[in-house]
Amino acid sequence: MIDRYSREEMNAVWSAENKYNKWLQIEILVCEALAQRGEIPFSALANIKSKAGFDAGRIDEIEKTTKHDVIAFLTDVSQRVGEDGRFLHLGLTSSDILDTSLALLLREAADILLSDLERLLAALKKKAFQYRNTIMIGRSHGIHAEPITFGLKMGLW
Repeated sequence: MIDRYSREEMNAVWSAENKYNKWLQIEILVCEALAQRGEIPFSALANIKSKAGFDAGRIDEIEKTTKHDVIAFLTDVSQRVGEDGRFLHLGLTSSDILDTSLALLLREAADILLSDLERLLAALKKKAFQYRNTIMIGRSHGIHAEPITFGLKMGLW
């Protein structure tokens, strides 16, 4: 059974709020790179960093009209940033944002799974030692075979 803490963590990873946070982080990182290359003013970057934000509910409302999730997101963020919002998404496609953010979200989810697996392995190791002398029937293709220990079975898992 999945423990409640892991389930809550995983739900948080795949929430709209976290997805939009990733989108915003990517947009700001691209703006930083563009500013360093001289393609957008540093003052615009500073304004974007200080004012950029979003409201997931508002994005959903805008998407009903635009029928496009990234355009709805950019519309909401740009309204907060003001005129410098024109530098958001410069040179990008929606797929650049979606693919990059998906990779980040998958990495977050994998970290949770790896943590759960480490806990599982620790529990199996503990049980393997606890039951190292507990004899049980071995099985081969579902048929009784040579005796083994329950600890060995746990260790093999």
